[in-house]
Parts: sequence; structure tokens; C-alpha cells
Amino acid sequence: MERFFKLKENGTTVKTEIFAGITTYLTMAYILFVNPMILSQTGMDQKAVFMATILAAVIGTLVMGLVANVPFAQAPGMGLNAMFTFTIVFGLGFTWQQALAMVFICGLINIVITVTKVRKMIINAIPTSLQYAISAGIGLFITYIGLKQAHFITFSASASDCITSGDSSIYINVQHGLTNFTDPIALLALIGLVLTIILLLLKVNGAILWGILGTTIIGIFMGVTQVGNLSGMSFEIPSIAPTFLKLDFAGLFSEPGKFFLVFSTIFALSLSDTFDTIGTFLGTGRKAGIFDEKDEEVFKKGHSFSSKLERALFADATATSIGALLGTSNTTTYVESAAGISVGGKTGLTSVVVACLFLLSIFISPIVGIVPAAATAPALIVVGIMMSESLAKIAWHEFEVAAPAFFTFIFMAFTGSITNGIAIGFICYCICMVVKGKAKKIHPIMYIVTLLFILNMVIQAFM
Repeated sequence: MERFFKLKENGTTVKTEIFAGITTYLTMAYILFVNPMILSQTGMDQKAVFMATILAAVIGTLVMGLVANVPFAQAPGMGLNAMFTFTIVFGLGFTWQQALAMVFICGLINIVITVTKVRKMIINAIPTSLQYAISAGIGLFITYIGLKQAHFITFSASASDCITSGDSSIYINVQHGLTNFTDPIALLALIGLVLTIILLLLKVNGAILWGILGTTIIGIFMGVTQVGNLSGMSFEIPSIAPTFLKLDFAGLFSEPGKFFLVFSTIFALSLSDTFDTIGTFLGTGRKAGIFDEKDEEVFKKGHSFSSKLERALFADATATSIGALLGTSNTTTYVESAAGISVGGKTGLTSVVVACLFLLSIFISPIVGIVPAAATAPALIVVGIMMSESLAKIAWHEFEVAAPAFFTFIFMAFTGSITNGIAIGFICYCICMVVKGKAKKIHPIMYIVTLLFILNMVIQAFM
């Protein structure tokens, strides 16, 4: 194990990697319940999607750990599963089988652009200031997720603020503010946040994991942790047959009049998946030293997947197509991996632990389900604090640098999308540099990617 994962070389231990794996798993285990709930609305069998979610996470994360030797976990992505259900199936009228075919093609595209070094060229073209902004943006994004899970932020609107048009309702003047902490979930999350911060200040090993477990136990006495779920434990393994290999390529391309719609949808899926992954790797891996200067140099000049970053990109690319074959939406690298990295995870052993826990979830899903969002929310908030460090490295006194960086992390958090933040940041960067007479300093690939982002926005507007 030491020789395979190079634990000493990476300054870690088996115990630390196990702690990191458990921490990452607990912060992302919600996908086991949320993904089947979202995809089943399309008519997919919910139990089969549950199995597909687990198997996609296990296979994708194992490839990440064993091939790339990095502590990142993969699973069907939030946001991408909503796009699958509400945009592709409900909005555009495709069947879920045709949507799976789109996801599979998206995965193939990602494999091609990884093998042909396109992803590598994109990463090398991103200016350092935006890389720091992406890291901070992911931190802010994670914190916002944590704040919402903790019920620290309240959202409210009156009936007079509702505008109805046909079957759609839109709320305007939605009020948001700080909760009054009468909500037991918010109160438990606050206790958990204080506990986790104290453990971090005392430099307790595995502080975030102990914070999650401690908060879960405290939640039992507050009535938030529902231990009653354990009484209904079932060891029946659901069948994956209803979704396995159900991709409908023939139906997807049966109508020539829909070809542009099909290709534009696949383009949007691929663009979002690609930049979510790039953002996660740049935002978490480089800051934590997973992809250090030596690996970065090998990445820039090496060949045949000689760097960890390049192998990680390939692992991510293959996971999407594998997930589609099993019967789920895009499988991608999880930003919650930052939680495990923050407690010391540095090698693929962390990923292997996560994969093993996902596999065990087939049998222990009721146990996993008792960990409340109020217990994992503090972990996400403190990880956001840690990732904000990169803001200090941005040259805020240079407005052409400050504006794109600011828009990158602000839009990433407030729109709930890593890709949106990167897109706005890229567009703003190109505009600022051109206006300042520094157009030649922009890498040509930045211009190409920015135009693709603009094209995607136009297509989305008309879809």
C-alpha cells in the first residue's frame, strides 16, 4: 500500500487517508438519495437509479484513485442531473433513454479532448489570477451550500410577490436574511460549526470528521438526527436492469429537424462538465499541493499521461460515459472532495476509501441516511474558509485583474455553478485586457473558449 500510493513521499499516512476518505464520503453521500429522486421524475426506476448512482461513484472514484493516485471522488453531479431532468427531458421533450445517449456522447467528447490534449491546453492558457479566483469561488460556492444546508439563511416571499403566467410562477422581491435560530436544524448546525472550529483550532487530527460525527450524535438528543431510520434497514440489493444499457441512440437521431437541438444540448452538457472539472482541480488540487509545481511542470511538458493532473482529467472523462451506460446523468469530480483534502487526504487511497464506502452503501444506506445535513454543513463552511486564502494572491490594485477575478468567484457562488463563474470571468478578462491594450497577452485558447461560452449562452437563450 505504501509503495503503490507513495504515502511517505506525499507526506501522509494510512490513518490520515482513511479519515479523509470518510470525511469526503459523508459530505457527498446525500447524492445517494437526491439523484434517484431527481432522475426518477423522468420515469426512470428510482431503485435502479440508486444502484446506478452507487456503481458510477464506485467505478469513477476507483479509477481516480488507482490510476491518477489523487484524493478526488466522483459521482453523478448536482446541477447536471437537474439539467438532465428539467431541461433535456421536461423542457426539450427528449426521453430519458435519449438523454442517457446524450450523456454517453458527452463522455466520449470529454475523453477525446483529454487524449488530444485540448483540456491540457485550456488549463495552461488560464491566467494565474483567474486560477486563484476559481479556488476562492469554489470555496465561496461550498460555503453557500453549507449555509443553506445549515438553514442559516432564510428565504421568504409573500403571495403578492408571486407572478403567474400560464403554468409558471415566479417570485419577485424574495427576502433573505439570517435565521433567528429557533429552527432546530439551524441550532444544531451552529453547535456543529462551533465544535468543528474549536477542534481545528486545537489542531485535532481529523477535526472535520469528528465534527460531523459529534454533531450527528448531538442531533439525536435534539430530534434532528433520525435514528428511527435504522429500524427499517433492508439488505435487499435493488436491480439495475431497468436503466442498464437503455441508451436510445436511434431515437435521438431519428428526426433530422432536431439535429441542431441534439448537438447544441450535447455541447452545453460537455462544456459544463469540462469546466466544472477543470475548476474543481484548479481550485482544490493546486492549493492543497496535490498537483504541485513538479507535477505542473510535467503536465505542461510531459507526454502519455505522465502527470497526476492529466491522469485525473482522463479518469473524470471516462466516468461520464460509464455512468450513462449504468443509467445516470453526468458523473463528475465532486467539489466536496475539498473536505477530505482539507483533513490531510493527498493520495488515491482517500479515493479508494470513498469508493469502498459507496459500495457498502448498498447495504447500509439507512445508516448513511441518519447523518443530517446540519452535521455536514459546518464541514462545508470551514472548507470554504480555508479556500479563501487564495484571494490574498490576486493583484487587487490592478483593475483589469481584479474585475475578472471578482466576477469569477461571485458568479460561481451566486449562480450555484462553477462553469457560470468561469464563463463570466473569462469574458470579463478578455474585455478588460483588450481595452487596456493588452490583447496580445491573452492566450489564443482563451479567446476560443470565451467565444464558446458566449455561443453557449446564445444557444441556451433560444433553447
